[in-house]
Amino acid sequence: MIKKTTGIHHITAIVGHPQENVDFYAGVLGLRLVKKTVNFDDPGTYHLYFGDEGGKPGTIMTFFPWPDAYQGKIGDGQVGVTSYVVPKGAMPFWEKRLEKFDVPFTKVERFGEQYLTFDDPHGLHLEIVEREDGEANKWTFGGVTSEVAIKGFGGATLFSAQPNKTAELLEKVMGLELVGKEGDFIRFRSSADIGNIIDLKATPAGGGSMGIGTVHHIAWRAIDDNGQLVWQKYVAENGYSVTPVQDRNYFNAIYFREHGEILFEIATDPPGFAHDESRETMGENLMLPEQYEPFRGRIEQHLIPFKVRELE
Repeated sequence: MIKKTTGIHHITAIVGHPQENVDFYAGVLGLRLVKKTVNFDDPGTYHLYFGDEGGKPGTIMTFFPWPDAYQGKIGDGQVGVTSYVVPKGAMPFWEKRLEKFDVPFTKVERFGEQYLTFDDPHGLHLEIVEREDGEANKWTFGGVTSEVAIKGFGGATLFSAQPNKTAELLEKVMGLELVGKEGDFIRFRSSADIGNIIDLKATPAGGGSMGIGTVHHIAWRAIDDNGQLVWQKYVAENGYSVTPVQDRNYFNAIYFREHGEILFEIATDPPGFAHDESRETMGENLMLPEQYEPFRGRIEQHLIPFKVRELE
């Protein structure tokens, strides 16, 4: 039996100053800050979540801002490029918007699709692609309307130290469908309407190093807690060392490092981001897990203040 994940749950990256991070992903890209919390393993660091109006799985990019950390190097063992998907006909808007905010971009074609490729302020490689699939994002902010707003992830490009091993995992364990090969990329697809396209670089890119401007891990979707336990057993039976379930408050998580050195997570769709604050006010206040609430004053003093603001 081959199990099948429906696609990407979230992608987590390391960045620099939190205000620069928020200005870019909310101010430029128009995403909603759906959760302001802390790294549960390092409460002196923010954990910021950006996504669509409701923070649905498949839309969430999360960040650990480490302003004093070293710059990382994108390479094997990482997500090399994160793709965002926008509605058909929205590309001219995004070209003009990137130009307005002095974000250099290039245009490339891959598997018959046109992409805008660019970097965020801290060096993460991003791209935008048009597709019909996926619900419209109802969140509007700073001149980004629902007609052109980012719907969520288009997918990701993986850089692997052992591409053949990673390809085998994606198809035979994670249950993605092999679409085909073009140039130096192998394409896979899951069943979801967003966060469903994975392009694997077919040759190693060279070793990467973790730091600012790199992706820490990619998370795949599990339908619920019981489904995640099945995944945990299944991944272990296929020869991977998988962690115990870890409570991340907004989902439960298990982790394993695949043979190409990429850190994979499998995260549950529920409970989501509105269980500890209302859907209307998500992202406005610092939310702490129960174990850190007694230390709120000390944590808030340590964290760098920032604002979600519209950019001129």
